[in-house]
Amino acid sequence: MEFRKKILENSLSIIGELNDSAKSAAVGFFIKTGSRDENTDINGVSHFLEHMLFKGTEKLSAIEVSKAFDKTGADFNAGTGWETTIYHAAVLPEYLEEITNLWIELMRPALRDEDFNIEKEVIKQEIAMYNDVPEFVAADKCRSLHFNGHPCGNSVLGSVKSIDNLSAEQMREYFNRRYTPDNMAVVCVGNFNWEKICSLVQNGCGGWQSKGAGRITEDFEGSKKKKRTEKSNINREHICLMSRGVPARDERRFAAHLLAAIIGDSVGSRFFWELIDKALAEMATMQFGAMDGTGIFFSQIQCSSDNREKVMDVINRIFRELGEKGVGENELQKAKNKILSALVIKNEVPMGRMADVGFNWMYLGKYRTTADDVEAIKSVTVQQVCSLVKQLSPGEYTQFSIGPVKSS
Repeated sequence: MEFRKKILENSLSIIGELNDSAKSAAVGFFIKTGSRDENTDINGVSHFLEHMLFKGTEKLSAIEVSKAFDKTGADFNAGTGWETTIYHAAVLPEYLEEITNLWIELMRPALRDEDFNIEKEVIKQEIAMYNDVPEFVAADKCRSLHFNGHPCGNSVLGSVKSIDNLSAEQMREYFNRRYTPDNMAVVCVGNFNWEKICSLVQNGCGGWQSKGAGRITEDFEGSKKKKRTEKSNINREHICLMSRGVPARDERRFAAHLLAAIIGDSVGSRFFWELIDKALAEMATMQFGAMDGTGIFFSQIQCSSDNREKVMDVINRIFRELGEKGVGENELQKAKNKILSALVIKNEVPMGRMADVGFNWMYLGKYRTTADDVEAIKSVTVQQVCSLVKQLSPGEYTQFSIGPVKSS
């Protein structure tokens, strides 16, 4: 592996990890923008804008964009989150330059009014689709309740109302403000020619102007509020819990990932043995999410409505015992093995490795090898995990639940 870096005069970062033995290559544009960078008036614009990039440019129609990807056999997609929007593709090495040029072209979309008006209906249908999924609604509402007015609580999709009210001009203003070279990175991983990729990006992006895109990044404790809503056409209880985590730049993030696996991995965790194995719930997981300036632990539980109180009693007991007794060496080692296995397997493929290289650059401003992350995970001690439990108190959580209507 060989790491390469180039920063253009307009502050656009070009990041590369070369692997001559790889049979593919991956390229991605990482933009440091998402729903937390929106306000109420334009909530959902980041995700909407992601859709609009595939509608074409002044040179390419939407059909021509689709054909350009298709002829290379590229595995391509895009995704919008709370903090980052990513456009990525994995291809055979001989097509990487062609795909990179295509992404460069798409990063300056036409954003035509007629495309905007059509795609608005697509977005509203997507919102309706997700609103039919109670676990998604519960997760979205829990995040909003937890952050309680903080921009990290903004919905990625937005609402039908916010999308209806959004104008094409507002989207163009957001694009011009956020899709700037000082807020972006081009990341390439795998088998490719570094000099050629740099030349392509320099020629295609070197004239873009930086505008000093910023972001509010303060930490947030969480509201610790509790709320339950009822829905007539569901039969299960969908419970979401959220508590304070640590930020992406915090070295404790490795201990936090391990703590989440100990409590709520899908197999062999405390949630698994106490809730799934005992048939009190059919799903009970916990994940850790490190963000820009803050972080969360997030749990999702599904159970019968009759078991709701019993399930919450068990969860509270798990958190209480965790605070009183800490974690053991054996369960920490099992958690390490799970996380390390997932990490190295993902990083063996250029597309998976590109994600880690890109996120490390966007959040940390530096390059980390797979070995760096492996060593960081291996070095976490029981004392560090127990200390994190004391510092963060995961049992003090925000809760949002959706369940069936209670019988009278």
